[in-house]
Amino acid sequence: MNENWLSRYFQFSELKTTLGRESLAGLTTFISMAYILFVNPAVLGASGMDKGAVFTATAIASALGCLIMGIVAKYPIAIAPGLGVNAFFAYTVVLGMKIPWQTALAGVFIAAVVFFIITIFKLREMIIDAIPQSLKLAMAAGIGLFIAFIGLHEGGLIVANKDTMVAFGALNVGTTWLTIFGLIVTIILMVRKVPGAIFIGMVLTSVLGMITGLIQLPSAIVSTAPSLAPTFGVALSHLSDINTVQLAVVVLTFLLVTFFDTAGTLIGLAQQAGFIKDNKMPRVGRALLADSTSMLVGSLIGTSPTSAYIESSTGIAVGGRSGFTAVVTGILFLFGMLFSPLLAVVTSQVTAPALIIVGVLMASALKEIPWDEFEIAVPAFLTVLGMPLTYSISDGIALGFIVYPITMLVAGKGKKVHPIVYILFVVFLVFFWVLNYK
Repeated sequence: MNENWLSRYFQFSELKTTLGRESLAGLTTFISMAYILFVNPAVLGASGMDKGAVFTATAIASALGCLIMGIVAKYPIAIAPGLGVNAFFAYTVVLGMKIPWQTALAGVFIAAVVFFIITIFKLREMIIDAIPQSLKLAMAAGIGLFIAFIGLHEGGLIVANKDTMVAFGALNVGTTWLTIFGLIVTIILMVRKVPGAIFIGMVLTSVLGMITGLIQLPSAIVSTAPSLAPTFGVALSHLSDINTVQLAVVVLTFLLVTFFDTAGTLIGLAQQAGFIKDNKMPRVGRALLADSTSMLVGSLIGTSPTSAYIESSTGIAVGGRSGFTAVVTGILFLFGMLFSPLLAVVTSQVTAPALIIVGVLMASALKEIPWDEFEIAVPAFLTVLGMPLTYSISDGIALGFIVYPITMLVAGKGKKVHPIVYILFVVFLVFFWVLNYK
């Protein structure tokens, strides 16, 4: 009876799928992206947030997003805190701008409210059309390079050098070899197209670390989920802190990065699964609603913005076509909360390879940028290169939005630039002024 109801609701017959196939697809997707349960606390923990609370918040926000995506939007697409925007939160906003994590979390909440509103009022088309495709691609690729740089640094492969600014790390350090091992293993698994390659790579690296004594053994394997108390509701109590132009730009960046990352991923996955009809994605508003809702709840309980996950492609590849795939993934995220003690063995050397590999995947956007058009190539290049070299996602985005209108005007293409982009040009100029002359 239940199976029949599920079959009707999720349209298994129409989509030519089965309960077993959808369950396997959900499991495959979860294994492919389970690393975020451990990587997100590590990244946000660098900002001073309680790792245990972030772990639980990550699991809950991911489960909620997946369940709404599956039940309401009926897509086999998973949701979880995005890599890239969490790095922006920790390394740019908190560590770079010296903004308390509590204030940054309030910024995420405001961005989530705005995101929710523009989703409800169907303003996504206007916003997507306003930002040139080249800058969207450059943002994705630049964030990829930034994440990879962080991974290389935290893994000990890239270190500071007073003469050359950066240099290759020392190979006589045991933990650096953990990173190298994890990177090589993950690369091999990715090349062989093994489902869950990143997660398996992290597990094998952790095991090697414990065997060699470079990582301490965990006190337990399973326990109750860590308390949300250190982060729960903090965003609401710090809303009044968002009172400067600098913080307004931070909120805008949260919104832009999350919005375009989600929109691009949704379209790509829908194309893979064959859902695009007449160049349109059915129920896209519901899909964006799933993301905006989980982002809103996530900010309240203590995590960075959520996003659709490209790892959902692994579940789609094994036959996932209905929302039940995402439902299974969401349920597994809830069960994942029981394994918080394993956070102790997921060190920076364990997560570093994952960050590097995700950077490689995100850098693929570079191939779509029209490099032969110099007026487009320059702002795109500055966006991509600016993020890792300034150690700031927002600075890289600002460089692109400032230079793009200038090069387009000089090229006689000023009319092709959307008015919103000119507004952003002024906003980012003010941002740089406030940042450097405060």
